[in-house]
Amino acid sequence: MANLFTRIKESIEADLHDVLDKKEQKHPIKALNQYLRQAEQEKEKVRRLIERQYKLKDEFTKEYYHAKEMADKRQKQAQIAEKSEEEDLYQFAIKEHEEYQTRANRMDASRIDAQEQLENLEQKYEEMKHRLKDMHLRRMELMGRENIAHASSQINKVLEDVAEKPFSKFAELERYIDGLEYKVNSSYYRSTFDSKIANLEKELNKKETVNE
Repeated sequence: MANLFTRIKESIEADLHDVLDKKEQKHPIKALNQYLRQAEQEKEKVRRLIERQYKLKDEFTKEYYHAKEMADKRQKQAQIAEKSEEEDLYQFAIKEHEEYQTRANRMDASRIDAQEQLENLEQKYEEMKHRLKDMHLRRMELMGRENIAHASSQINKVLEDVAEKPFSKFAELERYIDGLEYKVNSSYYRSTFDSKIANLEKELNKKETVNE
């Protein structure tokens, strides 16, 4: 039964990958955008880890100084108890001093290790940001090339239509402009006809008056 479920799961995953591959082939820029969004999410996770590492380093440092302060304090108290010949107090202070000193040594090593890890993380984070920026720039370049390719294809298609179809959209548009121009010219001619005749009539009247 387990093998059956495994085969079903693998079959579903294979079908899903096939669908995603086909989608990627059909819309490569969209697929690239999806990959970049995922990369941005990964970058954000690393940024949060770095912030957490800063807090851990600060906590280790805080604990180190507290343990070191207490170790020094107990050491001085042990010296006072020893000089005062207070054996019980001396033994307590010595034991406390050793505990705090051990803790201080451990916290010191932890904060140094945290600092080294933090520097390593920051270097990788900066490298990740640079690589991601380069990917965004490459996407812009690809988008520009894709736009040029689509525009060239569309232009070629239009030019082919014009060459192959005598009654293409361009031809129809030219006929429409010719017809519109004829209508405008005719309307202009009719609208100015009366004024032109009136001017001619005035000129004739002047000539006739002069001749008389």
